[in-house]
Order: sequence, then C-alpha cells, then structure tokens
Amino acid sequence: MKSVMQALARWARWFGVARAVCIVLLLGLVALRAVDPQPLQELRLRVFDLFQVLHPRVQQGWPVAIVDIDEASLKEIGQWPWPRTMVADLITKLKEQGALVIGFDIIFAEPDRLSPGVAGRSFSGLDDATRAKLDSLPSNDEILAAAIKQARVVVGQVSAATPQPRSAAEMTLQTGIAFIGPDPAPFLVRYPGLLRNLLPIEQAATGRGSFSINPERDGIIRRVPMIMEAQGGLVPSLSTEMLRVVTGAGAVLLRTDQDGVQSLSIQRNLLPTDSHGQVWVHFNKSDPARYVSAKDVLQGKLPTDRLRGRLVLIGTSATGLLDIKTTPVEAAMPGVEVHAQILESVLTRSQLSPVPHAIGVEVILAVLLGLAIIIAAPALSPTVVVVLGAAMIAGLVGLSWYLFAVHSLLLDFTYPLMSSWLIYLVLTFVNYFREQRQRQQIRSAFGYYLSPHMVEQLARSPEKLVLGGEERRMTILFSDVRGFTTISEHYKDNPQGLTQLMNRFLTPLTNAIIERKGTIDKYIGDAIMAFWNAPVDDAEQEVNACDAALAMQERAVELNAELKQEAEADGGTYMPLRIGIGLNTGPCVVGNMGSDFRFNYSVLGDTVNVASRLEARTKDYRLPLVIGSRTAERAQDKFTTMEIDLIQVKGKKEPEAVFTVLGRSALKDDPHCTELRALNADMLAAFRKQDWDGALALIERCRGAANGLDVAGLYDMYVERIATYRANSPPPDWDGVYEAESK
Repeated sequence: MKSVMQALARWARWFGVARAVCIVLLLGLVALRAVDPQPLQELRLRVFDLFQVLHPRVQQGWPVAIVDIDEASLKEIGQWPWPRTMVADLITKLKEQGALVIGFDIIFAEPDRLSPGVAGRSFSGLDDATRAKLDSLPSNDEILAAAIKQARVVVGQVSAATPQPRSAAEMTLQTGIAFIGPDPAPFLVRYPGLLRNLLPIEQAATGRGSFSINPERDGIIRRVPMIMEAQGGLVPSLSTEMLRVVTGAGAVLLRTDQDGVQSLSIQRNLLPTDSHGQVWVHFNKSDPARYVSAKDVLQGKLPTDRLRGRLVLIGTSATGLLDIKTTPVEAAMPGVEVHAQILESVLTRSQLSPVPHAIGVEVILAVLLGLAIIIAAPALSPTVVVVLGAAMIAGLVGLSWYLFAVHSLLLDFTYPLMSSWLIYLVLTFVNYFREQRQRQQIRSAFGYYLSPHMVEQLARSPEKLVLGGEERRMTILFSDVRGFTTISEHYKDNPQGLTQLMNRFLTPLTNAIIERKGTIDKYIGDAIMAFWNAPVDDAEQEVNACDAALAMQERAVELNAELKQEAEADGGTYMPLRIGIGLNTGPCVVGNMGSDFRFNYSVLGDTVNVASRLEARTKDYRLPLVIGSRTAERAQDKFTTMEIDLIQVKGKKEPEAVFTVLGRSALKDDPHCTELRALNADMLAAFRKQDWDGALALIERCRGAANGLDVAGLYDMYVERIATYRANSPPPDWDGVYEAESK
C-alpha cells in the first residue's frame, strides 16, 4: 500500500497543478462546444466563408436558368406587377421552350387589379352593358391559373409574422412530407404564418414551396431551410418542391434522430442537412450565363434550345424590387439566384454537407490534441513545441481544407484549434507563474548564502535543485577565529561592539566564499560553515574552495591592518583576528534538513566531520589552512600544496594525509618554495622512520628555505612532538600516523 501511495505521490508531482488546471479547462471546452455559443458559431461561419471565397463551387453546365424580371424588362414592359395575362404568356413561352419545371420566386397573393372586371369597376362613366361584358370575361388570375395548369409549375409562398387565414380547400393543398425517426417539427426553422397565392393559382400549380430565406446575424446567406414549419404545418422550400416535381416524387422523406434532422430524400437524391433541416449553399460567383431577360422570352428572341431540359426560376434582379441578398462570395446577389445555386448543387451532386457526426469529430480532435499538449508540452523544449504546434495547425487547417475542396464536406478546425491554443496558453501561464513563484522562493531561500549570479542561475534552472536529500561529492569549509574567547572578554561590557566587529569580519570572508561559487551553510558564532557543488554543480569545487580560503586569509589581513590603524588612532587595544580554515572533499548528503516546522538547506556526512576536525587541527599545526588529501589532489595544479602530516582524527579508523596551501600555482616557480617542499618531504620521511636527529636537522633547513612563508609554527610543533616521542617512544609498529586525541 505504501509503494502505491508513493507511486501516486510521484505521479501527482509529475502531473502538477498546470496539467490539472488544463484538464478542467479541457472539460469546460467540451461543454462549450455542446452549448455552441454565438461567437463560436460566427467564427466557424467566417472560416467557411473564407473557404467558399478561396474555392467557390465549380460550375458544371447550366441545369438551371433564371428568367429575370430585370431593369431592361421593366423599362420596356412597364413597372411591376405586370398583368397576370403577361405572366401567363411567359409561362406558355417557357413551356414551348422546353422548360422542365417552372418555379416562381414571386407570390400572387392578391387579385390582379388589371383584370377586366376589376378594371371596369374602377372606371367611371361606363354603361351597365359594358360593365357586364367586362365582368363576363375571365379574370387575369383565371388566365394565369389556366396557363399554370398546362405546365409543371411550382408557385412560391412566403413566411409571415402572423398566422394567415386559410380555407379548408387551401389546407388540402399540402406537399406530402414523411419522416423516419422523431417528429422533426421541434427542430425545424419555424414561422408563425404563411402567405399563400390566390386559391385558383394554388390549385392549378403542380407544387407549392416557400422561398423565404433567413440570413445569419451578420446579414449573410449561408444556409437555407429545405423544410420548415409554417403556421403549424410542414412546408417545403421552393427548391425542394421543384426537385420533387422534376423527379416525380410523391413526397419528401426526412430522416431524424434525437439531435434533429439529418437529411432529406427526394426519390434517390439524398440531401444532408444540419439539425434544423437547412442546407449549406455551395456558392459560386454570379454569372450572366445563368440569366435570360423576361422581355426576351416574351418577345421570342431566345434560341429554341436555350431553356430546353432545364429547371427555370422566375424572379428579379431589379434593385427596386428589393430581392438582393449577401452571400459569402458576392456582396449583392439576387435572391432568386440563391435558389438556383441550391438546385445546381443538388443536380450536379456538389452540395456542401457537414462531416457525419461533425460535433463529435470536432470534440474528439480537440480532446486528443488537448491531451497531447497537456502531457507533452511541459516536457519539450520551446523550439520543439513551436514546430509541433505549427505542424498541428497545418494539419488541422489542411484536413479541413481537403475535406471542403475535394469532398465538399464541412469540418470546423477553429474549435479544436482554439481549444488547443487556449490549453497551451493556460499551461504556459500557469507554468510561468509557478516558475516565477518557485524562482522567488529560491531567491528567498538562497539569497543570503549564495552569490547573486548563482541565485539567478538556480532560479533560471530550478531542476538543478534537488530538495529532500541528494548524495553528491562536495567540498566542505570550516573556519574559526583563533582566541575568540579572549576577544569576547574584551567586549564583555560592549556586546554591540562585539556584534559590529564580527559582522565587519564575517562580511568580507562571506563574500570571498560566495564570489567563488560557494554556499554558506551557517554561522556558528565566530565560525563559518560553507560548501561547494550544491545546489548548483561546480566542476572545480576544490579549486574554488582553496581560492576562497586564500582570499579569506588575505581579507583578514586587510581588516587587521584597518583595526590596528583604528586602535592606534583611538588609543585602544589592538586585537588581531586570526582564522583557521579546514577543507575536505568527499561524498555528502545535501538537501533540506530539519523538522516539519523548520528546516534549512544543509549538508551531512563523514566528509563534513573530517573538515571540522581539520579546522580544529590548524591550532595544533599553527597554520591558517589545513586541507584533506582529496582536496589537495584536485587542487594541486592550481595551487602550491605541501603535505604536513599523516593523521587519524578522532572517530576515524583510517589515517589520512593532510596538506596546507602555501600559495597559488605561481609559487611553484620560486626556488625557495621548491626547496622547502623537497626538504619538508624528507623531514616527514625521517620523522616517520623515528630518525629524530635527522628530522630535526631537516627542520632547521626547512626554516631557512621558508623565506617568509608562514610555516614556522608547523616546525615548532614538530620539534615539540619529537621531544615528546623521545621522552615516550611510540610503539614498535608505529607507522608515523599521529592520532588526534581531541576533536
């Protein structure tokens, strides 16, 4: 159980807050797609508009023609509305031209005021016989109805804001609409009322369909309802009804499911729709070849085969008749042409349709891409993320474009792209704020005992910091003030003065350590404990530690000079501050040490204990600096080191050679130093062989070769030690190792 909990804890640390936040965001984005708010819809629509502009529908022949009541027709024949006898003539002419089906993007909802009887009643001064004769003539509406009955004509209807009165006869004039699945009415575009043609015209027509077109919120026509609910009944659009009539189908079949309308079928023609029964119109540019002028039809000026075998729509492009629409490819397109382009798309099988289960596909894409970003992005470099992000964008856009351009399928790439971008953005920001907080914590934790440069390096790369305990090879420094008890007694009546003195003394020593990549572990009264190679790696830890130790001695000398000058000026007592420094290198454990309530970044291990013992031995050797053999081994190329003893410190079983640092590497070129190191090695050999006389003789020669180097105390110590051994001989198996009795 414990291992499981540890594994879960490791997984939680790896997963992190940023990933958790992004998982919640991803779930929210999935819900957002289900709600599909208006801004998201408009973004999707704009993308589809761009696709249509870049790749409009390719025209495949001219299966549909528009008889245009254009400006030229109005100028020659007269203003609209024309007498319906003229419209009847237009139908007759179109039938003679071989039109398959004629559809009206026009409504005849009121009696023609130019019918003979109506006109007769509007004239004053007519005798009763003339009025009776005019009344006996067929009305223009009857003539139009008769012409409609002789051809296959679909008359137009239009939605109304309020319910319109209708007779029992009108209620029977309804296209058959069947459905498989749930009732489609709740999903369809709904109109309160439906304005119809005059009853004789409706009865004479082969079909009836609504030409109402609702633009999107931005005024652009993109989708047109093929079936709608109007005044409580299901009504086909003008385009749907013309397709039904031309195919000879008895009814229109809708397929629905719990999400709404899926498609409609007319004979063998399947038209995928959106859930509201609307089709996406696959537009192309308006083309004059699609149009013929109504006056040319009436005047018989068209070639005999111009309209043969085509579906014909009668409408207007005249600006004054207010039937101008905006589409993705045209700022101004006659409304009748929208119906024409729907028919062309269906007849040439190039209509647009959403990808099956488009919402599900978009959500799956968004989830997969989002999870990929959440899992992989934090572990990848920025360059890789940018490259993969660009590839992801190109892939999404490319897939959407391919489906549109090649298969006329609509797949929205904006939602998965937007959701992926938001997830990456949030992931980046959360990680940024987390890293900033982590950096601030690191600056706070290490600012007092690391150099500013190292603190910033650690803040930029916090992965270099391993908290909680990590084994490393490290170099440890201990320093202590010699004779601090005497100094403290001098300041017994002035503790503030002692504090100021120690701060003045410890500050330059601390700076010497920090400037050379060292980390201050702690201050223990007058003592300093520091280490190298943590928390930031230091490949030259031994060199930097030795350099810091020499710099500490130099700064102590400078401070003592200042103190002496001040004492002489004030008539006070000059008490020099002298330090002993111990250095040792070896394996340690470094990390946050302490309790659950208080802890400190510190180091533990035998190497630390030995460094402390070496610092204590500086008093015995009367040298300012004593270093362990592993420190000396790595530092000998940059410094002039000299072995001073073979010692077994208290608590240790194995002896260790200890060294001092005479100076930096340039000192090796000094002939006196070279002679001293050679004589010192000979002296140690004689001492370990218990050749006391030879050792003493070599000590005197070492004193002469020292030439100003601060090693006189070392040889005084050896003279005293030899005197002790002469008085009390070491055991027969003595190997020259000095056993320190104190720590």
